[in-house]
Amino acid sequence: MDNSHVALVSMMLKAEMFSPYRCDRNIALGINLNSLTKVLRAAQNEDILTLKAEDAPDVVNLVFESSETDRLSEYDIKLMDIDQEHLGIPDTEYAATIEMPSAEFQRICRDLIALSESVAIEASKDGVRFACQGDIGSGSVTLRQHKNIDKPDQDVAINLSEPVSLTFSLKYLVNFCKASGLSGRVKLCLSQEVPLLVEYGLSGSSYLRFYLAPKVSRLQKWRKQGDG
Repeated sequence: MDNSHVALVSMMLKAEMFSPYRCDRNIALGINLNSLTKVLRAAQNEDILTLKAEDAPDVVNLVFESSETDRLSEYDIKLMDIDQEHLGIPDTEYAATIEMPSAEFQRICRDLIALSESVAIEASKDGVRFACQGDIGSGSVTLRQHKNIDKPDQDVAINLSEPVSLTFSLKYLVNFCKASGLSGRVKLCLSQEVPLLVEYGLSGSSYLRFYLAPKVSRLQKWRKQGDG
């Protein structure tokens, strides 16, 4: 979760993605992402990565092994305490689910951020509309459900139980779109007054999920103050 508690990221890598995989008991490893990123930069593209931790660890061990050069690199990263309780993600029944090519979603976000810092995502029976308005102008992109027989990866699927309209920060969405290289498809899940779910499917049933809190309009703020 970011410091402002606006966005949260969750990645699940199933045991099937590893060979071999061994975990004797559930264990939480708190790792500083900046430190992990620096260590991962020491790896070559074709290296085999092994992650290891003892039963009561104070470090996590990373080993990079190259089959081409017989080079073996080993690093230890000190662990940190992380409060897991406040990172819980409640199950949500979403009013609208949109599945689309991840490259298309990335293109839309990049185009609209040139005009505004925020985007309204509106899902209705007519399709899904991405709209923004800024100081230099306004813009919108509308996608309707369709199937491409020759290129099914270009399909747009919309599952809707009720219309939804929410506004989000484009800066965060553009950052989420950096995951487009991991998956050709992206799923957007929306419901009123709950965070947007942006999900990229990985190998098998593994996934990368981003959650983004909607922006509260002035009208919503006034209503809450009135209720108080």
